[in-house]
Amino acid sequence: MNSLTTLKMKLKELEDIEKDVATALQSAGQACLELSREKPSMKQVESNTSTFLKTLQNVESGLTKHILYLTQVSTVQPHEGSCYAAQKVFHMALHRLEHARSRMNELERMRLLHQQQDAMQQQQQQPQDPNVSSATTSS
Repeated sequence: MNSLTTLKMKLKELEDIEKDVATALQSAGQACLELSREKPSMKQVESNTSTFLKTLQNVESGLTKHILYLTQVSTVQPHEGSCYAAQKVFHMALHRLEHARSRMNELERMRLLHQQQDAMQQQQQQPQDPNVSSATTSS
């Protein structure tokens, strides 16, 4: 099941819970209205109260289920249909690879710079006058 279908399903379930809340409030209101009458029908009050309690239990179990789902998703634990953790690991690996490449390029530039500096120092250390070097070798 893809994430869009899962999302639509979760939203539909939440809409159903919202309708159950409205039904529970309506049942509670009807029970209160019946109790406020001069001669309330206890059968009607009990029926509305029973409907209220059953609907309230459905709301509670539905909300508990969604809270557990959201807790699992928000702690980045893998769940069915999720590839977030794998994508995160992949992007972090790419970031580490890019960082390693940039460090290697920087080290290579430094190595070449030092080689050039060493070559220049060696050229400067060689005697400038060829007669001086041949005079010291022939004596």
